[in-house]
Amino acid sequence: MADVVVTSFGFGHGAPPDAQVVLDLRLHFRDPHVDPVLRELTVADRAVRRAVLRTPGIRPLLQATTAQVLAFRDGPSGEVVTVAVGCVGGRHRSATVAHFLARRLHRRGLAVDLVHRDADRPVIRR
Repeated sequence: MADVVVTSFGFGHGAPPDAQVVLDLRLHFRDPHVDPVLRELTVADRAVRRAVLRTPGIRPLLQATTAQVLAFRDGPSGEVVTVAVGCVGGRHRSATVAHFLARRLHRRGLAVDLVHRDADRPVIRR
């Protein structure tokens, strides 16, 4: 059984999943979608992960969110902590942040389920 469930999603594909922690990356972090080379790619592509991780503020956000999840886990309930990470389409920013958050939490000894709800959905045309 998982200690933490991390779900990436796109607000453009529907409402966020229920979660204790919801990160909305739409306004504060540069969207790789604007680069035509990255637009059709997903978190499965190294170029997308690299572009998102190089975005100012992403690494501190990962550190802070890791600390937040660990604080929830230290609470008395012992329940699974759910984290939802959203951007517009769910292919780039949210999927990458979810990927690396899950990796960080796993390294802390937690059992983590990672779900990319919308990473394989069509690109949202703007």
